[in-house]
Amino acid sequence: MGIFKRLSWFFKQEKKSYLIGILALVIVALLQLIPPRIIGIVVDEIETGAITSASLTQWLVILASTAIGQYLLRYLWRVKIWGNAAKLEKIVRNQLYDHFTNMDNEFFQKYRAGDLMAHATNDLRGLRMVAGGGILTMADAISVGLTTLIAMMFVVDWRLTLIAIIPLPFLAIASRVLGRRLHVLFRDAQAAFSQLNNKVQESIQGIKVVKTFGQEKEDIEDFDREAEHVVEKNRAVYKVDSLFDPTITFIMGIAYFLTIFVGGLLITNNEITIGDFVTFINYIGMLVWPMFAIGRLFNIIERGSASYDRIENLLREETSVIERHGAVEKPISGDLNYAIEEFSYPDSNDITLRDIHFTLKTGGTLGVVGKTGAGKTTIIKLLLREYDQYKGNIEYGNYDIRDYTLDALLKHIGYVPQDNYLFSDTIRENIRFADPTLDQSAVEAAARLANIHEDILELPKGYDTEVGERGVSLSGGQKQRISIARAILINPELMILDDSLSAVDAKTEESILSGLKDIRSGQTTIIAAHRISSVMHAEEIIVVEEGTIVERGTHEELLEMDGWYKHMYEQQQLERKLEGAE
Repeated sequence: MGIFKRLSWFFKQEKKSYLIGILALVIVALLQLIPPRIIGIVVDEIETGAITSASLTQWLVILASTAIGQYLLRYLWRVKIWGNAAKLEKIVRNQLYDHFTNMDNEFFQKYRAGDLMAHATNDLRGLRMVAGGGILTMADAISVGLTTLIAMMFVVDWRLTLIAIIPLPFLAIASRVLGRRLHVLFRDAQAAFSQLNNKVQESIQGIKVVKTFGQEKEDIEDFDREAEHVVEKNRAVYKVDSLFDPTITFIMGIAYFLTIFVGGLLITNNEITIGDFVTFINYIGMLVWPMFAIGRLFNIIERGSASYDRIENLLREETSVIERHGAVEKPISGDLNYAIEEFSYPDSNDITLRDIHFTLKTGGTLGVVGKTGAGKTTIIKLLLREYDQYKGNIEYGNYDIRDYTLDALLKHIGYVPQDNYLFSDTIRENIRFADPTLDQSAVEAAARLANIHEDILELPKGYDTEVGERGVSLSGGQKQRISIARAILINPELMILDDSLSAVDAKTEESILSGLKDIRSGQTTIIAAHRISSVMHAEEIIVVEEGTIVERGTHEELLEMDGWYKHMYEQQQLERKLEGAE
C-alpha cells in the first residue's frame, strides 16, 4: 500500500473530489443490500402464502428506486474518481516533460528517447490505474465487503457468517505473496518495453541507412528478438497475474461449501428460514466481487508501484547545469573571453580540451578549424553551457557565463549545429520557431540571407511545405540553410555556425557569409568549419588539434606559418580546381 502514501500529495490536493466519489460508492454498497433482502422476504411470503398484489408491487417499486439510485451514484463516482486519475496523469506527464526540457546532455546520453517515451506513456498508464482503478477497487471492496458482512451477521445469522469467512485470511496471504512477485516481474516487463521502444525509434530514424545498406531483413530480425523478449517478460507477469482469480475462486468455493453445509443444518433445526438462507447466499455472491477486487487491487498496486519507481528514478536525476542564485538576467553583450585550462567529459578520464584561450571583441569574427574530433564542437558546447564542470572560465561582458541565467545567455545566441534538426512542420514555422508571431516578410528576409528563399518558392507549397520528421523531405544543403535562416531571424548577439555550411557549394557559402557580414555589423560571430573558405575572412582563426590550439592568426598569417592550416588550404584549393576542371 506504499504507493498510496507516496501519492498522498495528490490525494490531499483532490480530497474533496475523492470524498464525494467514495461516499457515492458507499451509498451504492448500502443500496446493494436491499435487493437480496427483498428477494428473501418475497420467498418467505410465497412459502407462507402471504404474498399479495399490493405487497409485490411495493417490493418492485423499492427495487426500481434502488436501481435508479445506484445508476446515478455510479455515474457520480466514475466522474469523480476516474476524472482525478486523468488529472494525476496530466500532472506527472507535465512534470516529466518539464524535467526533460531542463536536463543536460549527460542525462540524454544515459536515457535514450524510446526509454523516455515508455516512461511518459506506459508507466503513466500504470500510475493512472492506481489513482483511478486502485482507489475505486479499494473503496468499493471495503464498502461492499464490510456492509455485506454486517448485513450477513445481523440480518441473517452471525454463526453462519463466522463459518463463511473462515477461508478469507488465506486469500490475504496468497494475494500478498503473489503481489510481491508481480511487482518484480512487471518492473522487468516495463524495462523490456522501453528497450523495444528504443529499437523502434532508432530504426525509424535510421531507415535511410538501413535501406541503403540493405539491412531490412536483419533489422526486422532484431525487432523480432526485442518483441519476443517483451512477450516473454509479459508472459511471466500474466502467469503470476492469472493465479489471482483461480485462488479467489477456490477460496470462495470453500466459503460456499461451508455455507451450504452449515446453512442446511440451521434450516433443518428451524433456526433460520429458507428466505433467510436465500438472502445469505445472495450476500455470499456479493462478497465474490470484493474478494476478486482484492486480487485486482494487489495487481494494480504492484504495477503502479513499479511504474512510479521508474518515474521517480527519472525525476530524481539532477542536471549539472544549474542557474546560480541571483544570476544576471540582462542579455549578454560585450567581449568574449574564453580561457579553459582543462575539460573532460563526464565519466571520462581523457582530457578533451587543454589550454584553450582566445578573446573575441564585440562585432568580431572567430574562425575555428581542425581535423574531425579535434575539439571544435566541444569548445562551442562549453560556450552554450551544455557542460559547466571545467577548469578555467568563460566570460561574456566581464561576467562568467555561469553567472547568467540560461535565458539571458541562450536566447541571445544563434546556434546552427552540425546536425541540423528541423521539426515536422512547415518551412515557415521552422524558420520562425523562436518567435511564431513574426510575419511572412521577416521570414522571407531571413530566408534570402540564408540563400534558401528561391529554393522554397520552387517547392509545390512554398513556405507551407511540410518538411517531414527531422526535415526528411529536404536535402542536406536545404536543411542547413533553413537552420541558418532560423538563427538569423532572432538577430542574436552571438552567431555560432558549427560546420553548418558543409552541404552547400562554394558559391552559396560565399553568398551566405557575405550577407551575414553585411547585416551583423557590430555583432559577434564564431564559425567552426572543415572548409577553410568558411573562415578565411575572420579577424582571428585558431587551429585546434587534439583539444588544444596549435596555430592562430589571420588567414595571411597562418599561410606564412607553413603548418596544418596552409597544407589544408592548398589541398582544398586543389580539390576546387579539379572539380572545376571536371
